[in-house]
Amino acid sequence: MSGRIEDILAQALAWQRDGAGAALATVLQTWGSAPRPAGSVLAVSGAGDMAGSVSGGCVEGDVVLEALEALQAGAPRVLEYGVSDDDAIGLGLACGGTIRILVEPICDAALPETQLAELVEAIRARRPIGRAVLPGRGGGRLLRPAADATGGGAGDAIARRFRSGQSGFQGDEFIVILTPPVRVAVVGAVHIAQALLPMLRLAGFDAHLIDPRGAFGSASRFPGEEILDDWPDEALTALGPDRHTAVVTLTHDPKLDDPAIRAALAADVFYLGCLGSRRTHARRLERLAAAGLPDEALARIHAPVGLDIGAAGPGEIAASILAEIIATLRRGQ
Repeated sequence: MSGRIEDILAQALAWQRDGAGAALATVLQTWGSAPRPAGSVLAVSGAGDMAGSVSGGCVEGDVVLEALEALQAGAPRVLEYGVSDDDAIGLGLACGGTIRILVEPICDAALPETQLAELVEAIRARRPIGRAVLPGRGGGRLLRPAADATGGGAGDAIARRFRSGQSGFQGDEFIVILTPPVRVAVVGAVHIAQALLPMLRLAGFDAHLIDPRGAFGSASRFPGEEILDDWPDEALTALGPDRHTAVVTLTHDPKLDDPAIRAALAADVFYLGCLGSRRTHARRLERLAAAGLPDEALARIHAPVGLDIGAAGPGEIAASILAEIIATLRRGQ
């Protein structure tokens, strides 16, 4: 079982449908050094099995007991835990913290199974979805970007949450935001890619390597890696890039990079970064403009790729690329 929220929700739904019963515990708020952010989820089965985490191990044991009691009662409950500085040291934390958690059994009076199923179905189809709930009251309502995240006021606030992927309180309602896993398509099986791919996965992103050149994309250079050996634009089209997809081109070869750039700009990818010096990028812009791409599309390209941290060598350049992807994803920079 992975720690991804979509897998945790799917496991809870499976337990419920298998007749074991299930409850979800969701982090509402944290203060101090509480290790898990708002929106983190722990699923608990009627047999006491669990998937996910709400505190990194500090309070899970008690949350499981509370979840089992909530299942018996058929009603939601709100929990609050404070960890003292002395206890925190024993738990491996730097200092104390406080965690507020919503526990919802899967039932009509708390979290209806139909809502949970819609959440799982949407995230599997790579459709962002959210849920607004009044903690302790049960029920709640589902949120979708097109229908609920526009129109000013509260709608703008929800739209910002969908863009950032961050859950949290909005007035009295707790807004849970679920977005598809971020995918990063790396074009070019070069040395930087050898460092970048494992970094992307450690950050929780799905990484895809694209290179039609057998000498570069070999099993000896990328052991255990699945390499898409189609032409870059064809491989990207097959992946179905969306607003939760980033593309990085690393080949230095216009015959490979340019088709990938055009395919990425034709899609709604949230990030497109291209390796090359400023001079190389200037020539790239000239070629793409001559091919008919408008200035506003070309302005979406991050080049030279990566944050300017003075990176030297493949590993540091890969780190700068990952940092720029995260900054763009979380802050829109």
